[in-house]
Amino acid sequence: MKLASFKVGGLSTWGLIERDQAIDVGTTLRERFGDLKRFLEGGDLALLDKASAASRRYDLGDIVWLPVIPNPDKIICIGLNYEMHREETGRAEVGYPTVFTRFSNTQTGHLTAIERPAVSLELDFEGELAIVIGKSGRHIKRERAFDHVAGYACYNEASVRDFQRHTHQFAPGKNFPRTGAFGPWLVTADEVTDVTKLRLQTRLNGEVVQDAFIEQMIFDIPAQIEYCSSFTELVVGDVIVTGTPGGVGSRRTPPLWMKPGDVVEVEIDQVGLLRNPIAQESST
Repeated sequence: MKLASFKVGGLSTWGLIERDQAIDVGTTLRERFGDLKRFLEGGDLALLDKASAASRRYDLGDIVWLPVIPNPDKIICIGLNYEMHREETGRAEVGYPTVFTRFSNTQTGHLTAIERPAVSLELDFEGELAIVIGKSGRHIKRERAFDHVAGYACYNEASVRDFQRHTHQFAPGKNFPRTGAFGPWLVTADEVTDVTKLRLQTRLNGEVVQDAFIEQMIFDIPAQIEYCSSFTELVVGDVIVTGTPGGVGSRRTPPLWMKPGDVVEVEIDQVGLLRNPIAQESST
């Protein structure tokens, strides 16, 4: 099942994606579940079958895609989580995941622009698998970790590298407006046979720039959930962005930066294809 957040006629809603249509379940269930996060907190996937029959359908070209979860309590990002990426950055091996955070208001949706900020030319791509938490928990053991996963989505954790290098903390380079592309939809966990076997590709203007399998992560998904839940309660709708493979633009010679007019895609088997144009942020 594919679940998405989107706008129709300027109004935010959510629903099911079936082939070339968006089913506006959010309007039908608005009194009970005002957004997709609230549905994941208290809804039942079986309820969607009944609600979808009574809901209006739209062609995908008639909606504006929003980030899958526009309002997560937390976005936790895992850095340096593929060996090729760790090696290309020259970072030492570590015993625990490298964790930083992204603000929810830095996100953007499928087919909407990732913006190169007015203060930098160093906008880099980072194709990643995102997991959405579907069951809250603290001190979650790795053997129970997948019980807490609602599903998976594509993420482009676009980074402003010069700001990222200002200090040892990553936050400034990871939190510019409209740089975290998240979508198009959430594929529910039951639709993915073995997440470790999924292939992730990032393409810039049609050229493959990142290519890896999820099983190549240094810290796998259960390890990430176990570690993150040791220092914070994971709640429904939280997003864990699981790390990017090697091949990022900043480590190429010469560097390969995204620029206005480019198109960047992140595609993950069984999950989807996230496409975003690059635009210039207004300086006014």
